[in-house]
Amino acid sequence: MSVLAAYRGLLGNRPLVRLFGGEFVSGIGDWLYLVALLIVVYQRSDSPALLGAVGAARVLPYILLSVPAGIAADRFDRRLILMVTDLARGVIMVGLAWLVLVDGPLEAIVALALLATCFSSFFRPALGALVPSLVEDERQLGPANSAWSSLDNLAFIIGPAIAGILIQVGGLPLAFALNAVSFGVVAFVLWQLPRAAPRPAAEPAPAAVPAPTEARDPTPSLSSFAGRLSGLVLVDIVASFVFGGLGVLTVIVAVDVLGSGEEATGYLNAAIGVGGLIGAVASGALVLRSRLAVPYLAGAVALGIGLAILGASSILVLALAGMAVAAFGELVIEVVSATIFQRVVPDALRGRVLGVTQTLGVTAYAAGSFVLPLVAGLTSTASVLIGSGVAVVAAAVAGTALLGRAGSAPVAADPAAPRFVALSILAGLPPSRLETAAARLVPVGVSAGETIFRQGDRADRFYFIDRGSFAVTEEAGSGEPPRFLRELGPDGFFGEIGLLTGRPRSATVAATTDGRLLALDGAAFLELVGPGSALGARFLDLYRGPYQPVSGSA
Repeated sequence: MSVLAAYRGLLGNRPLVRLFGGEFVSGIGDWLYLVALLIVVYQRSDSPALLGAVGAARVLPYILLSVPAGIAADRFDRRLILMVTDLARGVIMVGLAWLVLVDGPLEAIVALALLATCFSSFFRPALGALVPSLVEDERQLGPANSAWSSLDNLAFIIGPAIAGILIQVGGLPLAFALNAVSFGVVAFVLWQLPRAAPRPAAEPAPAAVPAPTEARDPTPSLSSFAGRLSGLVLVDIVASFVFGGLGVLTVIVAVDVLGSGEEATGYLNAAIGVGGLIGAVASGALVLRSRLAVPYLAGAVALGIGLAILGASSILVLALAGMAVAAFGELVIEVVSATIFQRVVPDALRGRVLGVTQTLGVTAYAAGSFVLPLVAGLTSTASVLIGSGVAVVAAAVAGTALLGRAGSAPVAADPAAPRFVALSILAGLPPSRLETAAARLVPVGVSAGETIFRQGDRADRFYFIDRGSFAVTEEAGSGEPPRFLRELGPDGFFGEIGLLTGRPRSATVAATTDGRLLALDGAAFLELVGPGSALGARFLDLYRGPYQPVSGSA
């Protein structure tokens, strides 16, 4: 898939476009709110220490609530979670606007700000888990992550600039009020998104085709992908630690190292936004690769080089270039990491794993903002920045080794499983999901004349034909012989219709020769198809349209 084709596909995905558009508006509103909040706290307290304490306190809800938020994202409707958090934050913003307008107590303002952050901690895991279910083709996951990061960084550039103008023209309450409106916009967009369809529960398999207990477990275990996930977590922790420190060191670089004054801090932060935007856009092409190790390492190297340039800079122009290169690399790492994460982590566990990784990332960011400035005071800013760059590259090398086969072709134990993985109808699925399904295939030997299932039976399994011939028939009516529909042979499949629709079997399938099937438990098949994906529609289209030799039934 080319870059242009991928983005054309994204633009044609109306639910995803509406969601990203709403989040872009909300992102600008968030920056209006953050700038206004910091101004209010500083004006009311005239205390830099309190300002820093409020900033640090806003991190605590993410550390304490991200794991429960992830569990909620896996147990409840993610769209509903997002709507509730947006509406709640909108109400809080209205309350903040009123408190600022009437010169309410600072304690109440800070308390409401922390409450808003508590709701925000539930938003990210739910959003990160929802986006993969909205893409129409799994190959669009990378470009979707790239598009979202691009809009997020564009909001980072636009938001503070607009905040300064609006606060000057309309006052501080206007910033809070506009953020409330932005939350309302996103809540309306979320209301229009398609609801996640409930998955029908798998029923016990017929006695003629016994299903091993281990094959019927619908929830994948963490151990099945923990090794690869640890590679992502390692890099995320190191990069978050470094960027947490960089946020504080930026002031030291601008004032003490470069001697360019406090205004240079704004220029360096602007360079972060520009570099991040370029990195997010560029990563859209990089994530279309089947192997993501190269762009992952390239992003880490760019981040390391940028930090080294920043550390060695003695003039502002060179420091701006280094900061932009570092931000470019960090965004490439972020987009590629998100894409690998979505390939590796099953949908059923995605929310809670996101909650854990968000907790670790935020904790590392907070630790970096405290530790690295202290180390810089004991050594030098240059040595800390250069050392941080080396640490990021080393972590990326180790993380890539831990990722192993993430993004590569799946490997399965059964000799016939690679043919199942190669089915054209499964094209575009992430390799890790195919690998998981292939590992769950159960071989089933059948004899000529044996009935696999009958019309009216409960749908419980999907079947891939390794060898043999199978007749599909339909009851024609009272007293009449069954009507022959089709003959299926090797590399054909059947049993998907009942699983996708939640209805009883629509036909009878029996073996006309001795043969061998690979059976996939119903819950595992629905996990392979994925909620809200286009794959289910493709299966149903095969059933509704003209007969194809490999099309399924029942």
